Amino acid sequence: MKDEYAIVLDFLPKGHGFGKPEPIAQVIGTTFFSLLEVVPRQNVTLKPGDKVYIGSGKREEIRSIKRRIDYEKLTAFAKSEIENAVQRIVDENEQRFVDFFNKAQPINVRLHQLELLPGVGKKHMQEIIEERKKEAFKNFEDIKNRVKLIPDPKKLIIKRILMEIKGKEDRYNLFVRGTKSFR
Repeated sequence: MKDEYAIVLDFLPKGHGFGKPEPIAQVIGTTFFSLLEVVPRQNVTLKPGDKVYIGSGKREEIRSIKRRIDYEKLTAFAKSEIENAVQRIVDENEQRFVDFFNKAQPINVRLHQLELLPGVGKKHMQEIIEERKKEAFKNFEDIKNRVKLIPDPKKLIIKRILMEIKGKEDRYNLFVRGTKSFR
């Protein structure tokens, strides 16, 4: 499974300045948060924030996917755009991330997936589990209203995704495709 769509983080009309000068865009996938460098079709100019199709069908703007990259290979501008892109992806797919709160499971006897969210410890985890037994959460606002003193759930998700993208979480990935993803 691969990302079908991506959001442009940076566009380099002349590439990186070494090797063959071809336009390159650095993008983030909207499903698995893959960081990629893509080559646009001839005479296509991309802007940060553009959503482009990168799936296996006919691509309008993208000629090819050049390579997968890690966070450190992003340009400074792409790094400055990544939080906005992740926030947009979470906003546009709120139900997917609310479902995480509804369906998260234990990883082992000592650790639960919910505890991997920054700011969620055993107490919040128990409250979330108790509340979702009564009724599934409908949206982020519902989580905030029903779980006392929980930090903003949308911000917890965004922060966790950014940690995984930046490689600050080397053991378990909840949202970013990695070697130990829960997918």
